[in-house]
Amino acid sequence: VQLQASGGGLVQAGDSLRLSCVSSGRTFSNNGVGWFRQVPGKEREFVSAISWNGGSTLYADSVKGRFTISRDRAKNTVYLQMNSLKAEDTAIYYCAANRGSWGSRGASEYAYWGQGTQVTVSS
Repeated sequence: VQLQASGGGLVQAGDSLRLSCVSSGRTFSNNGVGWFRQVPGKEREFVSAISWNGGSTLYADSVKGRFTISRDRAKNTVYLQMNSLKAEDTAIYYCAANRGSWGSRGASEYAYWGQGTQVTVSS
């Protein structure tokens, strides 16, 4: 499974962005998918995850109510809609496919990782 994350950019605080994660090669339609983010010098942080069928989602407390994860299995794509962005959301965002069918918070449970997309929020 190869993953490609896109949609990052430079925005102002309060703006919105939508990140996309597309799988190529073997589809990830039967895998849970997660989004993580990382700031240089800090550990990778869980953001959100979704189960294989979209029926179950998880969010970090820091993004709950502002971010929404969804997936379109027909398009092999998972989205992360980010609203009301804050300066502290600035990071490189990575998508990853879980080893199993459900989303989870632990990075070690994800087998496949995309290359990351930069999100920068100016205050």
